[in-house]
Amino acid sequence: MHPTRLTAAVAALALSASLATALVGPATAATPQAQPVPPGHGKALALAAADQAASSGLDELRHGADEDLVRTSVTPWANGLYYASYERTYRGLPVVGGDAVVVSDSSGKVREVTGAPAPAIRVSTKAKVTADAALATARGQLASVESASAPELTVLLKGGKAVLTWHTLVIGRTAKDAPSSLDTFVDARTGTVARATDKIADADGRGYHNGNVTIDTAATSMTDPNRSGLRCGGQNGGTYTGSSPWGNGGANDLVTACVDIMYTAQREYDMLKQWFGYNGQNGQGGMVPAQAGLGDVNAYYDGTKTTFGHNQQNANQLTGIDVVAHEYGHEIFDKTPGSSGSSNENGGMNESTGDIFGALTEAFANNPNDTPDYTVGEKVNFFGDGKPIRYMYNPSLANNDPNCYTQLTSGTEVHAAAGPQNHWFYLLAEGSNPGGGKPSSPICSGGPSSVTGIGIQKAGKIFMGALLMKTSSWNHPAARRATLSSAKNTYGSAECNAVKAAWNAVGVPAQSGETDCGGTTTPDFSLALNPSSGSVQPGASVTSTVNTSTTGGSAQTVQLSASGAPSGVTVSFSPASVTSGSSSTMTVQVAAGTANGTYPITVTGTGSATHTVTYQLSVGGTTPPTGCDSTEYTYQGTLASGQAQAQPDGSYYYSATSGTHVGCLRGPAGADFDLYLQKWNGSAWADVAVGGTAGADEDTSYYGTAGYYRYVVHAYSGSGAYTLGLSAP
Repeated sequence: MHPTRLTAAVAALALSASLATALVGPATAATPQAQPVPPGHGKALALAAADQAASSGLDELRHGADEDLVRTSVTPWANGLYYASYERTYRGLPVVGGDAVVVSDSSGKVREVTGAPAPAIRVSTKAKVTADAALATARGQLASVESASAPELTVLLKGGKAVLTWHTLVIGRTAKDAPSSLDTFVDARTGTVARATDKIADADGRGYHNGNVTIDTAATSMTDPNRSGLRCGGQNGGTYTGSSPWGNGGANDLVTACVDIMYTAQREYDMLKQWFGYNGQNGQGGMVPAQAGLGDVNAYYDGTKTTFGHNQQNANQLTGIDVVAHEYGHEIFDKTPGSSGSSNENGGMNESTGDIFGALTEAFANNPNDTPDYTVGEKVNFFGDGKPIRYMYNPSLANNDPNCYTQLTSGTEVHAAAGPQNHWFYLLAEGSNPGGGKPSSPICSGGPSSVTGIGIQKAGKIFMGALLMKTSSWNHPAARRATLSSAKNTYGSAECNAVKAAWNAVGVPAQSGETDCGGTTTPDFSLALNPSSGSVQPGASVTSTVNTSTTGGSAQTVQLSASGAPSGVTVSFSPASVTSGSSSTMTVQVAAGTANGTYPITVTGTGSATHTVTYQLSVGGTTPPTGCDSTEYTYQGTLASGQAQAQPDGSYYYSATSGTHVGCLRGPAGADFDLYLQKWNGSAWADVAVGGTAGADEDTSYYGTAGYYRYVVHAYSGSGAYTLGLSAP
């Protein structure tokens, strides 16, 4: 038996049938009793989808045969989204670099994949330098050492290459008697320091707009050690070097400007994380770098960096909180789904997004030198007239910008086009007559008599949740639908109604199919197959379960039909129509003589709307082996080397009483297939019986209490068809 054979390919399998695309082969007998899905199934489905993407090396998750991606953290978001982060390992050793994040949802779909660039790792794992020698080298960097962790053999990705290192953390003081916490990697072949990073992050800076503040920098450069990508320098693209305290507080000192920039970028990052649970401006734990000293009256984001110039009189740099947070707000808009569109309306909403995150960051920072407000650029005096460049509570106060959606035209300049959404956000956060010294806000023609605000933090989270639903065709009606959904899913009907009132107040009308804040929606249903693919020999049949669910309004009748089947293949449903929330068994009968091949079959559900799913039918191939005839239920499938499959039918079964669970696996000759019996422990699947010999056939027997169970078949090596038999109490 191989004790480490349960790889990510096995761990990636779904809690239920939503990952049917990874599954092959239907049941050939009745399935054991299924019960309601165990608690936490939505999260389990999302993470199973992410793990499956990681194990299969999807996109940036690609990795070599000796590498694995291990899930290390999960960040939940509104609307059932989860951000799962992964760290790489190589032949069992940790890898620093090459980490990744997968975004998936509670229906088991992968939404996005991103990963740090990682070269193909080909390095010996045998160290020529001893751990003791490496530790001595690491300790030698400091004048005095308080403590040092035991060195751990680690693969460091550096400069596009993999380096075998000893990793240790050395804490002490430098020759200048400064505190230091050196995260050190010593080359395990040469004995030299491959990389050493001081984890002492807090540094002082003298800002111009924000006063004396604390920022996170490296010991000798304006590089943030905690937030990926953030660094600040001049127009040559370099990073300012020196030491704390940074800057001199001068209006046009560029290091001082970088203090203001880094202070705001870090506060915005922290606001996203603490208020919304969102992982940095780029959604993946970081942001683009910044450049100060632009010789122009401008500040901008270009997809690779933010750049900041000076005001009209060249009296100070344009690095106030709302200006910096605005530019990084563009990155948030750019890095959420749909990126940045091309229309003026979309561009205006992008500008508004920057303004909204400027207001949010001012509120979060609550800096007495730049008190929170809903004006833009009031501290930097852009044009020397002492006025803000935009007023969110009443956009018309600047250049007669439009307050209302009905005032927009296709030619409205993008900064002016920020008006309606800015106006909406202020009304949602503060209301039309907030009091307490905050300005009143007008209501557009046809709107409600007044709007009551819900607070800026709630308004911000609703807006952030809506951005995660953004598409490239993003416009005000789409934003209305998304923010209503976000409010209802995140908070409830009161906040949803506040969102609706604020949109009504700026003239964005109700949209077809938008969320009903009272709890009802337009009748609708969803459709899914379990499994969504299957293999069968000519002259035989294969089955799949068609699952439906009610997603809006009351349950309804759904008629099922199929199209696209090749000659010799017939598809039937039992029953042919179901009430949404129920399921039907689809039988695909393949006549003798049907040509081998893979055929997509479209399954259509027709009710108040029409939805389709696709079943991938494979005809021919390897005949599954026999030998499990004495078991109660039989399942068949086909696996390639390294793949895994859950049974029964990609799902699980429920045993209502204690008793013996018997598993019988018969795999292809010459292959090495393993069998795992797993039990749901309330939060994850845990192995309770393992058949892991170095052969194709496995038998397990386990006496267990009542609960949820499933079998996992894993092709450790070799490929082909298998048969699984099981008996359950």
